[in-house]
Amino acid sequence: MQTETRTFTDKLWLVLKGLAMGAANKVPGVSGGVVAFVAGFYEEFIYSLQKINGTAFRLILNGRFRSFWQYINGKFLGLLILGMLISYFSISLLLDIAIKNFPLLVWSTFFGMIIGSIYYIGKDFENWSRRNITVLVLGIIVGVSISLLEPAQENDNLLFVFFCGIIGVSGMTLPGLSGSFILILLGNYVLLLVDSVNALYITLIDIITLDFSFVDNPEQVRLIKVLLVFSAGSLTGLVTLSHFLGFLLKHYKQTTNAGIIGFIAGSLGVVWPWKEEIFKKDFKGDILIDRNGNAVLDNYDRYLPSEMNMENVLAVFFILLGIFLVVALGKYGDKTRANG
Repeated sequence: MQTETRTFTDKLWLVLKGLAMGAANKVPGVSGGVVAFVAGFYEEFIYSLQKINGTAFRLILNGRFRSFWQYINGKFLGLLILGMLISYFSISLLLDIAIKNFPLLVWSTFFGMIIGSIYYIGKDFENWSRRNITVLVLGIIVGVSISLLEPAQENDNLLFVFFCGIIGVSGMTLPGLSGSFILILLGNYVLLLVDSVNALYITLIDIITLDFSFVDNPEQVRLIKVLLVFSAGSLTGLVTLSHFLGFLLKHYKQTTNAGIIGFIAGSLGVVWPWKEEIFKKDFKGDILIDRNGNAVLDNYDRYLPSEMNMENVLAVFFILLGIFLVVALGKYGDKTRANG
């Protein structure tokens, strides 16, 4: 694990990588773990999270904060998390707007990025044993199966929200498994990644302007409470999943990589660019609306483009752009590992 002194440029790149991970996790079907894997810091990320254990907590209890920070590779994790936090209040908001106004081009870009990720991760994989091929196929089947599941309805029960945090953070630690898409299936994507984040943003502005009237707003307080519980679940999920994945990487690295390639390949169905949203309807044929006024998503109707008009030509261009971005990022990751 890389723990040597980092230059200012290295620190800036870590923030940007965290920013990219946060943005990727926000998009249904895309995994922030893919960014970590391709950019060359996935194993350091997992092994650093593993350090958040009993020893780390004993260091805190004994007041040895500097030792704790060094033990968990705090500079690395802190800069990544800083980038993710910045992302949730900047790029993630821009992505929401882009997906709403230019869905085909956004999905095309991410579709290309996933294809590029499959190429990058698979190009040096040579251990195609029967076991690894089986794990690869199972990963593809699981990824495709998840994309075909029907989403549940929103549920703000705090115990369920905590569970959503544990499951939703999987996209950071397991490349190819989209945490945001899992939240759609659990029915809580809008609640946890849109409404509660917006409520936090509004609350922070209120606090900065010394306006504390939000404490009398039950809806705003509810959303902040939901976000706090979701964050606690996410932290729990990060630590527990990292220990499990660290064990797999240490003892079954090639098989784990085969499964990751399968997960990523299976997620292509989620981000297929040419698709339309299907919403749930009641027995009268009316679209169901949740408590926040949002239409309840059922699944996607995927189709092939019937003609190569300008919009579809642009979509193909953005697919190629996505592939190029990931390959370029992968080469940078290779260079980083070679120099490190």
